[in-house]
Amino acid sequence: MIIITGPCVLEERDTVFKIAEKLKPLSEDKRVEFYFKASFDKANRTSISSFRGPGLEEGLRIFEEVKKEFGYQVVTDIHESYQASIAAEVVDILQIPAFLCRQTDLLVAAAKTKAKINIKKGQFLAADSMKHPVEKVLQTRGVNEISYELSKENGVWLCERGNTFGYGALVVDMRNLLLLREYAPVIFDATHSVQIPSTGGTTGGNSKFVPSMAKAAAAVGVDGFFFETHIDPRVAKSDGPNMLKVEDLYKTVGDIFAIKEALNN
Repeated sequence: MIIITGPCVLEERDTVFKIAEKLKPLSEDKRVEFYFKASFDKANRTSISSFRGPGLEEGLRIFEEVKKEFGYQVVTDIHESYQASIAAEVVDILQIPAFLCRQTDLLVAAAKTKAKINIKKGQFLAADSMKHPVEKVLQTRGVNEISYELSKENGVWLCERGNTFGYGALVVDMRNLLLLREYAPVIFDATHSVQIPSTGGTTGGNSKFVPSMAKAAAAVGVDGFFFETHIDPRVAKSDGPNMLKVEDLYKTVGDIFAIKEALNN
């Protein structure tokens, strides 16, 4: 089971390392393919005054320290094409943000690196539309057919986080988890699925629904999960309302594996 987790954005080094330290038991779980995730720049914040992160250069330095200290594979999102090759010198997975999943230049730049690519499904797209971003990456990597197995072999994943419903909510259609798996391994983004976009000057959410959403996705069947987590979501500098406390993350992961084991039996 793939687990991608970490703070939404790279905060102060001490905070990042405290979170990373608390995730060590999860990284050592033999059932888990573990990745530490954070953003060096949150380029799509609601307000111009919101905290965005340390930037590319400082962010990659922190990622290098995390890799050296804990041995983690790391994930970060990119927003501009030039960032792909630079970030891929350090990170193991380049994440394509949901709002940018149709951006051809960004996808092609990421595909030209050796990194795996996690493409988040746009909140405005049907599952079937995601075959096109996958196709852009695979063709750049010299693969002219699309299938789950070919995407897995070439390090291309799709990430579901729900669809916009009205003006202020996201809804996850669990059928999408099955439909997306026709094209690539699927990661379920449990924490962003409970966001309430742009509530005033920030994005809101309700983290109490995260465990239930994750358990539902586990019952349907996915290749992995994405959870944003923090030692204290109340003071997180981005996405605090939909984050899990690290302790709650462990409980949720335990429930996921219980469901998986029950289905296998």
